[in-house]
Amino acid sequence: MSQTQEHTESTQPAESAQSTPATGEDRVARFRADVADMRLRDPKAGRERLLMFSGGILMAVGVALALIAYFQSHSSDAAYNSEGPAQQRDMIMVALTGVSITIVGAAIFLRYSLAQFLRFWLARLIYEQQAATDRIVESSSR
Repeated sequence: MSQTQEHTESTQPAESAQSTPATGEDRVARFRADVADMRLRDPKAGRERLLMFSGGILMAVGVALALIAYFQSHSSDAAYNSEGPAQQRDMIMVALTGVSITIVGAAIFLRYSLAQFLRFWLARLIYEQQAATDRIVESSSR
């Protein structure tokens, strides 16, 4: 058998496989199988959702605590009597604690919400690149 006959016989199955365009369902099934092979964590993991929710609650609690402390510190009638400055200082510390809680809650919320968004974005980017590669291979095989 000559080399040209071997070459045409060895490329025929590949050409026939490339000539049939993959449907959207085939691509989705292949993408899901590839993701399963990567053994990635499930984006709907309960712990991440719970931490994102907890971050949102911490933000709200921190803001509420800071506002309550602010109004408490300004509600003292006599700022210069024996109770006034001490109560104001206590409320300033409570307000700073509220601000700190808000910052921690915002950091937790942003971390987990951005992780969820970026995971989706990465999966979409990979899918679009695979689709573009399929179009290039399909057009070059014609």
